[in-house]
Amino acid sequence: MQTWQMQEAKARLSEVVKRAEHEGPQDITLHGRSVAVMLSREAFDRLAGTGESLVAFMRRSPLYGRDDVRFERDKSAPREIAR
Repeated sequence: MQTWQMQEAKARLSEVVKRAEHEGPQDITLHGRSVAVMLSREAFDRLAGTGESLVAFMRRSPLYGRDDVRFERDKSAPREIAR
């Protein structure tokens, strides 16, 4: 990962963005301490997830709409809880 000092990243923003897109995350430091990472949109979307709702995810299941699937409940006694 390429490391950039804040003032250099500001002065060469176009290059930092292009490198994030083509080479991967770019680390930005301030006073020698890592404070930010520039990512490509593709990398960000991959890390952030699809943004899809749980309902939409479940509807994509191969089990969606099947009536023959049965889940057995555990009929054992509940566990003791110390009070």
